[in-house]
Parts: sequence; structure tokens; C-alpha cells
Amino acid sequence: VQVVESGGGSVQAGGSLRLSCAASGYTVSGNNMGWFRQAAGKEREEIAAIGVFGNTKYADSVKGRFTVSRDSGKNTLYLQMDTLKPEDTAMYYCAARRDYLTPIFSLLAPRSYHYWGQGTQVTVSS
Repeated sequence: VQVVESGGGSVQAGGSLRLSCAASGYTVSGNNMGWFRQAAGKEREEIAAIGVFGNTKYADSVKGRFTVSRDSGKNTLYLQMDTLKPEDTAMYYCAARRDYLTPIFSLLAPRSYHYWGQGTQVTVSS
């Protein structure tokens, strides 16, 4: 199983970025996946998740600005990030669980995920 993030970069406050997470050896549909971020000196936190039924969950810090989605045909997970703020600056990680068709309806701790990407850096300047 491999998940590979892309799409990070530098953007000014108020701008947008779309992160992608391409999966191989793993099916994004029917599985629970999430996006985490880790800012310098802080713990890794889940900010968005999508469940087996396509249900989504967001951290309060990104709710209304970020959207998680998946494309079954491309076997890819996405994170659309709008109205970016300097406090969104962090390394962003894609994570996947191996419990196919097991519904989860909440954000989870990092230890609850089995597969991780290498991360992609997002930097938002004011």
C-alpha cells in the first residue's frame, strides 16, 4: 500500500490550494481516509476525514474552508483548501485505514491510521 501526497506550496493568505493523495495497492472508495497536519512544534492532528459512505468530518479550525473528497476512478483523495490563513502553515499528510467498509464518523488520532504518505508542505504568508 502506498499513498503519495502532492499539491503543497506557498500561497498568500486568502488563497487556495488543492492537495491530492494518490493511492496504490489500496482502494479509496469504501475505506476511511483522512488528512492530518503538523505545524512546527505541535502535534499531528486530523483536520478532515471521509468515511466509507462518503460522510465527511472536519476540525473546527478548517470547517467551512476545507473540503475533503475522493475520486474513485483516479483512486485519489483530495483536500481543497480555500481562504487559507497563516495558521494553516504546516506539513500535510494523507492517511488511510485498512478496515474496508467499516463506518467511522469521527476524527481520529494518528495511531488509528495504518498507512501514511510522506507529507507535503503548505506555507501561507500574510
